[in-house]
Amino acid sequence: MLSLEGIRVLDLSRVLAAPFCTMILGDLGADIIKVERPGRGDDTRAWDPPSIGGESAYFLCVNRNKRSITVDLKSEGGKETIRRLAKHCDVLMENFRPGVWDSLGLGYEDLRKVNPRLVFCSLTGYGQTGPYSHRPGYDLLAQAEGGLMSVTGPKDGEPYKVGASLADIMTGLFAAIGMLSALRERESSGEGQHIDVCLLDTVMAALSNVASNALISGKTPGRYGNEHPNIVPYQSVPTADGYMMVAVGNDQQWMRFCRAVDKEEWITDPRFATNPNRVNNRDALRPLLNEVTATRSSEEWLPLLREANIPCGPVNTVAQALSLAHSKAREMVVTMSHPTVGEVPLVGSPLKLSRTPVAMRRHPPLLGEHTDEILQEIGYGPGDIARLHAEGCV
Repeated sequence: MLSLEGIRVLDLSRVLAAPFCTMILGDLGADIIKVERPGRGDDTRAWDPPSIGGESAYFLCVNRNKRSITVDLKSEGGKETIRRLAKHCDVLMENFRPGVWDSLGLGYEDLRKVNPRLVFCSLTGYGQTGPYSHRPGYDLLAQAEGGLMSVTGPKDGEPYKVGASLADIMTGLFAAIGMLSALRERESSGEGQHIDVCLLDTVMAALSNVASNALISGKTPGRYGNEHPNIVPYQSVPTADGYMMVAVGNDQQWMRFCRAVDKEEWITDPRFATNPNRVNNRDALRPLLNEVTATRSSEEWLPLLREANIPCGPVNTVAQALSLAHSKAREMVVTMSHPTVGEVPLVGSPLKLSRTPVAMRRHPPLLGEHTDEILQEIGYGPGDIARLHAEGCV
């Protein structure tokens, strides 16, 4: 048994945030039915290069462990297909702007009449309520409007977005948590519910300690580049051949760090003796620190610092991170068989469950690969299926 075996998810989403959420559920054993537009499918099928075997890398990254059915949502036959699918599903995921599904007669209030146990999750840019709810939302906008960009980048430069689409990914994670919570509550009440999760809320929640600093101090947090607002040194430092990261989290680690870099006088220097002093005197410490670390290569420093039990590490490229022996040992790169690609490499799941481990059961599907199979499962006969195809409903 997989942990979510027996749970069926109707996935009416596309692009990244919501498909990432449903992929998590699929990795855990849920049956994910991905509904796509006939002839075009998920937008990300065309987001290349890069691609392999005619499949875009973007689509492949969040669509394993799913089955694909194509449905024309504007046709009456297509709408009826969605209603019948919803009747047979535990969870529905959608990421269209508020009101879209209501206008089709397929909103939460409509589908709960078909299936009162349905957990209906809406993932949007700005949520179902509030003055911004009607706006289209994207990861970039959420990072900007949610405050994340204001604290990312060099101190005296322009605000930067995070290199990966973290607003999307984190919102997908929150959506998965909400779904699992609603499914657990359904065991007692017998009823589903509507989950409202959005990118902007998620970014502000993810600011966490930075947001708390602003609320408590009344001051606007600034940008610190690769430094930390509350801990020093917790940053990148130059070496003879590049950069490395050091994370000196307390005064005991600071003393060990000073001895490791042969600067014991820093231990008793009143400017640097305690973390609050180091935070207040970071501008004085930074050039002294950089001067010392630049004298050796990263490969020389890292063993010395680790021997002193100082948290530290290299600044890897994505390719270097994926090829680490540790990444391989943790199965963070997996390979799946695919009908057009052959063997396709994918990023693995970070979830490690001792009794019900995740399973890579299905390759990212071809467009409409499972249409007839799914229609048969929800009660359509051969004649009905032929009619839906002939009418362009599927």
